[in-house]
Amino acid sequence: MSKDQKAGKIKIIKNGPYWVTGNVPLSEKIITPKGKGYEFKEGRRFPPSEEYYLCRCGKSKNAPFCDGSHTRTNFAGTETASRAKYQDRAEVFTGPGLDLLDDNRCAFGRFCHTEKGIVWKLIENSDQDEYREMAIKAANECFAGRLTAVDKAGKAIEPKYEPAIEVLQDPEEGVSGGLFVKGCIPLESADGEVYEVRNRVALCRCGRSRNKPFCDATHVPIGFSDGEL
Repeated sequence: MSKDQKAGKIKIIKNGPYWVTGNVPLSEKIITPKGKGYEFKEGRRFPPSEEYYLCRCGKSKNAPFCDGSHTRTNFAGTETASRAKYQDRAEVFTGPGLDLLDDNRCAFGRFCHTEKGIVWKLIENSDQDEYREMAIKAANECFAGRLTAVDKAGKAIEPKYEPAIEVLQDPEEGVSGGLFVKGCIPLESADGEVYEVRNRVALCRCGRSRNKPFCDATHVPIGFSDGEL
């Protein structure tokens, strides 16, 4: 077993699937309404495997795994996302007790909605403990990594995640979502360049994102289903 495999890694195959190595745990999470916000509920758990291939074209009959449909459908999986670092892409929203970084890569998880309002409004009142803690929670639960809470000393506040991949389902919208990749798993592009390693990202699996390989919530308007909903 190679060093990369031990650490876990995702390699994007040109016009093909995500090749995952390193025995990365794979499970399913269900986006579920809770009051005015949302939470994850547990879904399926998949058997451990040293390596596996996850569908990227959205056509597999064995989702979330690749079944070769990308070759039969002439899937065009060209990566179009910016390679710039998150810090350079993100807009800063400044609050009295907390700042918020936002790079606008929305995967429509809706965890930015809380009992006290949307996270951007919470930041405005972040000198109050209740609002500050709720803003941190909302930012941390943004599985796309779009939002990051930053303290007034300039330190990003991140949850501690073990490397894992979660297949998302969204029954409220009647769609299957992207792939929640967490725990700083390296993502290598089809051209061999490694994207900025981040604690939280969402990858497209409907095949239609305009910001490949990342999810841009296109699965919602196209009504994408992997067959589990």
